[in-house]
Amino acid sequence: MTGMLSPDRIAGAPISWGLCEVPGWGYQLTPERVLGEMRDLGLGATEFGPPGFLAADPQARVAQLADFGLRAVGGFFVVLLHEPDHDPLPGVDAFIDECLAAEAGVVVLAAATGQEGYDSRPELDEQGWSTLLANLDRLADHAASRGVEAVLHPHIGTMVENAAEVQRVLDGSRIGLCVDTGHLAAAGADPVAIASARPERVRHVHLKDVDAALAAQVAGGTLPFGDAVRQGMFRPLGQGDVDIAGMVRTLEAAGYDGWYVLEQDVMLPGEPSGAGPVTDVRSSREFLVA
Repeated sequence: MTGMLSPDRIAGAPISWGLCEVPGWGYQLTPERVLGEMRDLGLGATEFGPPGFLAADPQARVAQLADFGLRAVGGFFVVLLHEPDHDPLPGVDAFIDECLAAEAGVVVLAAATGQEGYDSRPELDEQGWSTLLANLDRLADHAASRGVEAVLHPHIGTMVENAAEVQRVLDGSRIGLCVDTGHLAAAGADPVAIASARPERVRHVHLKDVDAALAAQVAGGTLPFGDAVRQGMFRPLGQGDVDIAGMVRTLEAAGYDGWYVLEQDVMLPGEPSGAGPVTDVRSSREFLVA
């Protein structure tokens, strides 16, 4: 690309360094290394990452990030939304407390399956959909009343992952979307088409490029998501098959003024022997600003 984004619109994400909430995901680098490399790349903000990555105390978290010249954007919260006898509000409200204390404005929700990991999911029936959509509106309204924005992240291995499910959310609720170019592509959806059709609903963006051949296997059910990540399904921006430049142009033309989060899910088999994940994050940042 040709400098289409200002660096102050671009945030980091610990998953790009292999930090993830899924048990057994891979080797976990230290916060000091990850935050230091974010700083050295010129990133000014980051999402929280998995529980335990940043300091638990909100004030300590703000200070920890400030030590590296960073501030918090918000974080990813997986929550059960489709079961009628489960109220998701208390858990989300506690997470909003964390965001407010850390001076972060975006609550990125994903619709949990009730199972561990992201390699399989149950079928959602009509009652489940009705409950999920009603909960999305409740959570979006509640977050707004507290001064933050809740968005739904369509995500592989959750109850909302593919184009038809995203459309059902758009038609049946008011919540904004976190468009993740990689997860949508791996679910067989066209993220640029989704953003082009309803740009006003896009309120947060996770940018990742994708190896289309591996993504097609995930979408077709022949390759588990975790295995695809291990094989390098997510690529640095400009090195895969998603029209990242088209996505950014579409959103900027529509007046999108939110964050673009560099988020390339990786699994590390162990301590990197060379530079490690920062090399790919640097490449992605340069694609957007150079």
